[in-house]
Amino acid sequence: MRKTDALVDVVEETALVAPPCPPERRATVRPLPVGIAVAGAAGLAAVLTLTGAGWLDRPAVAAWRTVCLAITVQALPFLLLGTVLSGAINAFVPADLFTRILPRRPALAVPVAGVAGAVLPGCECASVPVANSLIRRGVTPAAAFAFLLSAPAINPIVLTATAVAFPGNPAMVAARLLASLLTAAAMGWLWLWLGREEWLRQTTRHTGHQPGHSRWTEFRLGFRHDFLQAGGFLVLGAMAAATFNVAVPRSVLDAFSGSPWLSVLFLAGLAVLLAVCSEADAFVAASLTGFSPTARLAFMVVGPMVDLKLIALQAGTFGRGFALRFSTATTLVAVVASALIGGALL
Repeated sequence: MRKTDALVDVVEETALVAPPCPPERRATVRPLPVGIAVAGAAGLAAVLTLTGAGWLDRPAVAAWRTVCLAITVQALPFLLLGTVLSGAINAFVPADLFTRILPRRPALAVPVAGVAGAVLPGCECASVPVANSLIRRGVTPAAAFAFLLSAPAINPIVLTATAVAFPGNPAMVAARLLASLLTAAAMGWLWLWLGREEWLRQTTRHTGHQPGHSRWTEFRLGFRHDFLQAGGFLVLGAMAAATFNVAVPRSVLDAFSGSPWLSVLFLAGLAVLLAVCSEADAFVAASLTGFSPTARLAFMVVGPMVDLKLIALQAGTFGRGFALRFSTATTLVAVVASALIGGALL
């Protein structure tokens, strides 16, 4: 502890002596992956727009463009909502508000944050920038991750859509709520137990109220950074999901529907690849009538927590190493929770 305290003192002294970075430069720094993502998306759009009819008129290419555009347009409003909330939290919310609301013990803060996810009416695209902003405001990462996982899965819009997609089947709505909460809390506790701070790389951004800046300026800078950061990776994830939608034939889906365990694993993997927004995934699950109710539950529990666009967003926000570990562990926990809750209720 003495060595640690001494190190903190040295860091603080160094911070006092070092000249501050000009605000303009802080605000314009962009991580390299975002530039690549945005440039790639812009280049692809230019090719699709300017190239002659030729191969672009083929049915498979037209389907790919439709799916990619549908995923992006479907997720963009919720991404916009999330980045607006993130910017507002960064600029207007007192730094100690969340630490005062949540229990001081991280183990208790995790389930409280998971339940609090019900108040955000958005999909997974909105939850990533909000969770990042919560961490920067002093919330323990475990609680922020529980919120990140639960918000797109248990909010009122999603649960209402599930009830509409499965009429006369309230057990499916209850099973989705319980399995999603169990997964979110389990992942938060798992991070407290096994998580390492070096796995979590937060991107450099203009954060916190700075002397001489209005809070609206802070909001604008934070919103612009988060939106550009997440938007490029959203497009990349949508492109990957569209490629799977077009490349995998329907016969592959039918081959796995006969086995109870294989069907659960297959629909969990399909949820990751399809990247359907959580407000719409219940209708997709309801259409998969050849699969068991537990398998369809796994599709709805895994999808809002782990999919291609969400992995891309997490990689851009927290780092590729974190995204790989976190998404893998979340998928396993969500499958187990779906099997347990589905076996008991469905």
